[in-house]
This record gives sequence, structure tokens and C-alpha cells, in this order.
Amino acid sequence: MKPWHERDSFWVNWAPVLFHEQRLKHTPADVDSIVALLGLKPGASVLDLCCGPGRHALELARRGFQVVGVDRTRAYLRAAERSARKEKLDIEFVRRDARRFCRPRAFDAVINLFTSFGYFRDPEDDAKVLRNVRRSLKKGGLLLIDTIGKEVIAKNFRERDWEKIGPITVLQEREVCESWSWMVSRWTMFRGGKTRRHTISHRIYSAAELIDLGRGCGFTLAGAYGSLDGAPYDHTAKRLIVVFSSRR
Repeated sequence: MKPWHERDSFWVNWAPVLFHEQRLKHTPADVDSIVALLGLKPGASVLDLCCGPGRHALELARRGFQVVGVDRTRAYLRAAERSARKEKLDIEFVRRDARRFCRPRAFDAVINLFTSFGYFRDPEDDAKVLRNVRRSLKKGGLLLIDTIGKEVIAKNFRERDWEKIGPITVLQEREVCESWSWMVSRWTMFRGGKTRRHTISHRIYSAAELIDLGRGCGFTLAGAYGSLDGAPYDHTAKRLIVVFSSRR
């Protein structure tokens, strides 16, 4: 059986939860923060790695950046391409596993958002992604990873949560396992009298662990933050944002 993240049915069925209206409305603010944090210059080339339906890639292209979006989910890429055509935006979308995408010295910046890093059971696969990214960056290019840090999980951990999103009710049940290296989440969706269940899992990194991994793959640390706004990564952190430089 394929791992959960390689099943298109998961991404299609859960799209209304993952990309609900409020999250989509926040995309321009996300991009404001990304551009400021990375100091992106007008016309810079940006790779949105694991771009999903392209919400950040589209917003970056609207602002004049040269954008490539990479994802493995065919339905998401088709939706992103339709949106780009409708707005007459020049974006290249590529269907590829992040472990296998590399375009040497092509990008000024790479962004990996919304906890799209750490899905693979073999930690060497995470390193493979980072090495491909480093080769894909121009000299001095920057990589931004946005994930949920181990410290944030420990501070806010709840075994279960209920959430209402329009006509959908979602139950999330969580378990931290393997000596605090792996998170398993069981999601149940209730909608119109029907129920869907999926189990997702991913590796969880502390700031120090993710920084060490990046350095081991040839990166230099440019900064670690608690939000895309550049807040410090301390007890108030909401996310783990790590920015690496590809200085050679």
C-alpha cells in the first residue's frame, strides 16, 4: 500500500479542510511576510516546493516573481494550472516527487510551506530533498521551511480537537511516538451524514535538529523564527520557520 502522502484520494477528499476559505484569504499576508523575511527582489526566481493547488505560487506570480511550482498531486496541479491560465499568469507547474526534483542553480529562493517536510519514513529522504534544493539554488539563494516545531507541539499538545469548517466537522486525534520523533494524526470528517477517516504521519523536528540537518546538507543558517513575520523562536512561537542560505 502506498504511504498516505502518495495517495491522491487523501489530498482530493481533504482539500476543503486543508484549503478552506479563511486560509485562502490569508495567502496574500503570508506572501507579504515571505517576501520581507527573504528580502526577495522584484523578478526573483522562486520555487514553491510542494505547492499544492498553488495558492502561494499564484500570489507570488501576481507580484511579478518568476515562479515554478512542484507537487506530486495531479488534481492540485491541474487546479493550479487552471487558475494561472484564468489570470494569465506565467507559472511553470511540475509534477514530481520532492526527492527527485532538481534544477541546478535555477532559483533565488525555495519555499516549502504548511508542514510539507518530513513525510518520509527514512530520514535520509529528508536529506535528499535538502540536497536537491541546495543544488537548485543559485549562489547565496535562500530556502524557507515552514513546519510545526517539536517545541511548539510539546507546548500546545492536545490528544484530540474538534473543528467546524462550514458544513464539515473534523475530529483530529494525535499521538507522539518513537521517542518524540514521529507524529501520527487520525482525522475523521463528518459531512452530510457521511464519514471519512484518514491517518497521516510525519517526522517532527526541533529547531536544533532541523538546523543540524540543513547544515549537514551544506546549508548555512540564516535564521530561525516563530512565525512568518519573523518573531523569535521562543516560548511564544506558533510555527517553526527556518531560513537557510546556500552560500558556497
